[in-house]
Amino acid sequence: MKSLFSTFSLILLMSISLTAQNYITRTGYIRFYSEAPLENIEAVNRQVNSALNIETGEFVFRVLMRSFNFEKALMQEHFNENYVESHKYPNASFQGKITNLDEIDFSAPGTYNAVVEGELTIKDATNSIKETGTLEVKADEITGKTVFTILLEDYNIEIPSAVSRNISEEIEITVDVELKKM
Repeated sequence: MKSLFSTFSLILLMSISLTAQNYITRTGYIRFYSEAPLENIEAVNRQVNSALNIETGEFVFRVLMRSFNFEKALMQEHFNENYVESHKYPNASFQGKITNLDEIDFSAPGTYNAVVEGELTIKDATNSIKETGTLEVKADEITGKTVFTILLEDYNIEIPSAVSRNISEEIEITVDVELKKM
């Protein structure tokens, strides 16, 4: 499964454009956090594939849902089996573009505000999103960071009434990717 995932990710990343200046990572970081009255829920994934084409602003990522790690094994099991159904929907993905590309100088080190618009797919639902974040440009590396919130209902993630007080309807997502020049 991981081999298939890696192969698919490489094809996706290379499809951006072989002649463009691409930056990629296979070790990006995504964290999600849910604050609820009875218990906070947090999971981290450090196996995020991502690519950025600095000429066009195209930005993609793909994450294997089973790679999220929880503090409690039972939470991880419920997440995969009941909520995101990772056996049916093994990946989440984003495909979009930096819309303020003209405000970012990829030839000059520094931190720039970035606006990214695109399609976020989780489980069996795809929604348009527009988020702001930062891009830190270094010699052969670009670090992208953002924090945003999604609603579970927008991605067809249902919370059983028996545990509805344990899980917030909003999930905070943190993305931190260190992209290396290809």
